[in-house]
This record gives sequence, C-alpha cells and structure tokens, in this order.
Amino acid sequence: MQVAVFKGLGRKLVVEERTKPQAGPGEVVIRVAACGVCGSDLHATDEGVFLQEPGTVLGHEFSGDVVASGDDSVAVGARVTVVPVNPCGQCRDCREGYTMLCAQNQITGLAGQAVPGAYAEYIKVPARHVVPLPEGVSYEEGAMVEPLAVGLHAVNKAGIAVGDRVLVIGAGPIGLSVTSFAKVAGAGHVVVSERAPARLTAATAFGADAVIDAGATADIGAAFAEIAGGPPDIIFDCVGVPGMIQSAINLSCARGTIVVVGVCMKDDIQVPLTAILKELKIQYILGYQEQDFARVLEFLQSGRVKPAPMVTDRVSLSALPDAFEGLRQPGDQIKLMILPQS
Repeated sequence: MQVAVFKGLGRKLVVEERTKPQAGPGEVVIRVAACGVCGSDLHATDEGVFLQEPGTVLGHEFSGDVVASGDDSVAVGARVTVVPVNPCGQCRDCREGYTMLCAQNQITGLAGQAVPGAYAEYIKVPARHVVPLPEGVSYEEGAMVEPLAVGLHAVNKAGIAVGDRVLVIGAGPIGLSVTSFAKVAGAGHVVVSERAPARLTAATAFGADAVIDAGATADIGAAFAEIAGGPPDIIFDCVGVPGMIQSAINLSCARGTIVVVGVCMKDDIQVPLTAILKELKIQYILGYQEQDFARVLEFLQSGRVKPAPMVTDRVSLSALPDAFEGLRQPGDQIKLMILPQS
C-alpha cells in the first residue's frame, strides 16, 4: 500500500510502499477514504516538543471502511471513523473519561513509528476505538469529527449561558468548530475575529452572527461592543500565538471566561494582575473526551452542524507532499483533505 512518510526536519513527506497491515485479535483494518491534515501535523514536522521521528506516518483525522476485523463487534464493510487515542485505560484520567490526558496515551499518527497514522491507503486500529458513521454522514464529514470534537469539548468547558456574548479569535478548523457549537449552546452573539478573507467567509457559514477583519480593525474591543452591545463574556483563543492570551484578558469583561484552545509553541508573557482585577477564569483545553465523537455525529446527522465549508482543498496521496508544504505559508486554505483512494 502507499503511505506518506515524514523523513525529517526540512524534508518533504515522501510517498512510498509499505506492507498492508493485518488485523490481530481486537483490531480492525480500515481502508482510508478521507483524512484531514491538522495543524498538529505541521507542528509534528517542525522543531519543538511535537517533533516526530523520521519514518512517522501522520494522520489522526480520518474515516473509511472496515476491510478486516479481529473483533466480532465490528463488521467488515462498516463505515467508520476512529477516536485516535491509545491510553492505558487504567489511570484516574482514563477512568474519568479524560483519555487524552492519560500519561501513557499515544495519539495515532503523533506517536512516532509506534502508532502509524492515516496518511495511507490502509490503517490498523483497536476495534474499541471505532465509531460507526450514521447514514447520511459522508466520509469527509467523518474525517472532520475529530476537529469538531475539539470544538465541542471547548464549548462544553466554557459553560456558555443562554445569551452570552462570545468572541472567537481565529477561524481555522477549530475556530469554526467552536463557532458552530457556541451557537448551538445558546450564545446570544457569536463574533469571529480573523485576518484571512476566506476564513471570514467560512465563519459566517458556520453560524457566526458577525465577523471582524482583524487585519483592518484597529480596536477589536470597540468593534465587538458595537456589534454585541458590550464586551465579550467568553473568549475562545483559537490561534495560539504569543500575546494572544493577554489580548483576550484585555478584551474580556469582568468575571469573564477565556478558553485557550490554540496551541502556542513558544514562550509567552501575561500580566496576571490584569486578569486578577477582572477576576477572570482561564480554561485550557486539550482535545476532547471520547463520548464527544458520538455527540458530534448526532449533530452531523441532524444537520445542525454542517462542516462542508471547512474543506477548501482535496489531494491524493501522491500530491500530498507538495500540498503539505504549501500549508506552511497559508493563504486561503482551511482544511486540506487527503483522499488516499483517488
């Protein structure tokens, strides 16, 4: 089978042949129909704490068809997505449903060569992590369940009250996911701040009541207040760059909540007093809980969340290396979707 392999810092992914995996007891093999490229995949190929070893096959947002099963609970031919976590199952975090926080967790496609990902024609996964796709949910939608689950988890942790004023900073895949679920949660105003024109347009399609062009607006706080009637009660940082948390602190109302979803890979500085004087709550987010996948699929099947505008580019495995490099200098892209069987 064909796979796209990370070969090391400063090098393009390389498409090569590998042996098709075989399903052992408790495992299934999936023919990958669609796999999204995540920002974490880019981090995994850059210098930093996420850097993967050469030989890694990335890819943790995917869906497809089961072609071999070593578990009676999963039938061959089933259309599925997969929760890409591989925790110990025994620790306190696992017992309480926070498997992403398990100290032994190995994320599929982000654990070196130990757990290969879905930049491939086929992938082997534990049967217990397989989640069936409901009728009417496409493979591409199935591959977007994972980033949508991050947005759902962030909104759940925010504790949005009906009528709250919400500011979403950044309209990448996670920011768009947060936007949709913030509206579902009953926010009164959901306003998205973003610089890229294509992402501003997508934010409206994902349910934003208004958008702010951050590149052309000198005072984001004033622009938000004019739209929503006051400062934001809840701010989602979906960018993850130095200075963004302090900006959110400055923009927030007193007793507001800041939810940090974007992954900042560099040292950052905040002035705690500015948050203390407002008695702010700052909530950090890592991933999701496994049950968030089923909830996301309910929203997809009902049509209450429609993620299609998130996908701006589609490529085959052979075209992936160049397309992947193109994401390092983003333009109008939002979500690059790999179609390994094309």
